[in-house]
Amino acid sequence: MAAVDSFQLLYREIARSCSCYVETLALVGACYTASKAVIFMRDCYSLIRLHFIPRLVSHRDLSQQYGQWALVCGASEAIAKAYAEELAKHGICVILISSNISNLADTAKAISDTCGVETILIEADFSQGPSACKPIKDAISGKDIGFIVNGLDGSLDTSQGFTDLSESVVWDSINRNIVAATLVTRLALPNMVDRGKGAVVNISAGRCLCPTSRKAALSASTAFLDNFSRSLHYEYGHRGVFVQSLLPFRVSSQESEGYSPAGWLVPSPQVYASHALSTLGISHRTTGYWPHTIQFRMVQCMPEWLWMLGSRVFTRAT
Repeated sequence: MAAVDSFQLLYREIARSCSCYVETLALVGACYTASKAVIFMRDCYSLIRLHFIPRLVSHRDLSQQYGQWALVCGASEAIAKAYAEELAKHGICVILISSNISNLADTAKAISDTCGVETILIEADFSQGPSACKPIKDAISGKDIGFIVNGLDGSLDTSQGFTDLSESVVWDSINRNIVAATLVTRLALPNMVDRGKGAVVNISAGRCLCPTSRKAALSASTAFLDNFSRSLHYEYGHRGVFVQSLLPFRVSSQESEGYSPAGWLVPSPQVYASHALSTLGISHRTTGYWPHTIQFRMVQCMPEWLWMLGSRVFTRAT
């Protein structure tokens, strides 16, 4: 009996001495829960403000806001091509740049006939060095360039170990994704800065958040485009140039083997471009499409080892 009384007494003493710690832990837990609730509500508000409200407001005059011409590099890629078409629907004339313009002739004609805007095709192989810049300089001379759109070259999205890549493939990856975007932006940006208006849109990929196994060169290119955009924003945003980094996830394309038909989670390039253009002037870094934004948040919360495991499984499956 004495042992029981002693235990109860000991328990009461311990509980009394720890009560302050329990209250402290409860307060910390409440603060943590409240902070997470505030963050969730903020993210929901940002999602609505960025992806839904702009699509409900009246039509914007993009030519007056930014300029009359758009310079689209990597125009043979599905998203960049669709983005150019979407700009043309708003009355923007487009200059399409690609290393092979033979497959863009029909696109340029369709844009011109359907939207009633002027289109120019430029063939530029950036592996040739500075000589690739001359036709671009000639084309933009005297024009009110309001948009620079640089698209990621998806044709280099091959699942191979880095040492298995040929030197020509590595050069192509660097030239088409890094050199092309950097030089095209350098050629057209000074005029925007002088006029105090314009927009630079670099289409990267959501995978830039984490490294991707067996796609080292392309993964690094996506990170470059994202950081290039963010750096330009801090450098020229206060001078009237809006710089945006687009980070899409999977977009359907009939030309790309292994891609699913268009749907809610995997939109067509046209649907994606329409949504992405509505975010221009609002967000400097966005996926451009609200289901992709949900994926983006999930990837941000995901540990890197889990991302790498998923990428390896997906790579084997495809």
